[in-house]
Parts: sequence; C-alpha cells; structure tokens
Amino acid sequence: MKIQSTKVIELGSTAFRQWRATSHCKYVHGYRLMAKFWFGCIGLDDKNWVVDFSSFKELKHTLNKQFDHTLCIANDDPLLQQFKTLHEAGGCDLRIMDGVGMEKFAQYCFNTADEYVRELTTGRCWAEKVEIWEHEKNSTIIRYNLADILPSRKDPKLIKTTEEIEIPAEATKKPIVQEPSKPNHSAAPLRNKVTSGYSNLFGGTSWGS
Repeated sequence: MKIQSTKVIELGSTAFRQWRATSHCKYVHGYRLMAKFWFGCIGLDDKNWVVDFSSFKELKHTLNKQFDHTLCIANDDPLLQQFKTLHEAGGCDLRIMDGVGMEKFAQYCFNTADEYVRELTTGRCWAEKVEIWEHEKNSTIIRYNLADILPSRKDPKLIKTTEEIEIPAEATKKPIVQEPSKPNHSAAPLRNKVTSGYSNLFGGTSWGS
C-alpha cells in the first residue's frame, strides 16, 4: 500500500517575461501562481501522518520570497542589466533564475520542497510531484519515479524496510512532464486571508490569455 499526502501553497503574484518568445509573452507580464505538492514516505510518523504540514512555515516563506510580488528574469535575458538597474532603483524586486515560466518554476518548487521535507523528516519523506498553475487553464506537472527519489538502499538509518517498497518496473531516471490538468478543488483550504475555501480557487483573479 502506498500513501501520499498533498499540500496546496499560494506562491504569490509573479511577473516575468519569455524574452525568446515572438508573441506578447516577450513582454513583462504576471500571474497569481499556485502550487500543489505530493509527498511520499517510507512509513507514517508517530502521529500516523506522511508529513506534519504545521512545520511548513519555513517552506512557505522560502517560496513566497522567491515569487510573491517579485520579477523573475532569466539569467541569459539580454535586458538583465536594465532589470538589475531597475531593482537597484527600487522599481522591482528582482529574482534571477536559470529560466522562467511554469516549467522552470515547477522545477524550482519541486527541488526546494524535496530538499526541505527530506531534511525535516531525516529522509523518511520526499516530494513526488508538483503542479504549478499560472491560471486555471494552464499548468505544468513535474514528477519523479519512485526509484529515483527513494533514499539510498545502502543507508540503514534512512530506510529499514526497503524491500517492502514496490518499485515500478518502468521507472526511469529522468523527470516526466505531464499534460496540464485543472486544479483539484477538493484539497484543503488555503490561508483564510486569501480565500475561504476551494469552491472558487481562482475567484477574483483577472487572467491573461
């Protein structure tokens, strides 16, 4: 039997641009980004939880600091120096990344959450998947096969019952990008100051095309 738990985190209102695009996406534009995380584990903790979400305050802070009311610019953007100047003048809160867009944002969120939860649980838990929405019509999913994300079988401190864990035969060592899907509104509610529940996850938001 395999058990997962999920957590939805609002990343914040983020501006960025795809400088290589030939469409209007080459201009600075923004979205209210949302992320849903899937977590797996070797076994439940003493409270019968996959992971204690009350301990996620630091993870939320890290993600919000990266994306909330920030301008994310690729490190190879030809206008990078101009954006740095704008940042220094107080006109934006600049974040320089190795790429921008849902796919790169999803990779950042996955790696950040995976590292965080592994350290938090001493390797008992890990991130299995993350889905990022820029709006209700567009999302990206990053996931890893179980064989790629399990702690080492050679470390008895991290894993004692490895042989009981079923590893998919088709597992590979590359991340898989799935087709976008719409958010699952049945997940736990977000912070009350953002919304009262999932009945209208994206209510009051003006979406781009």
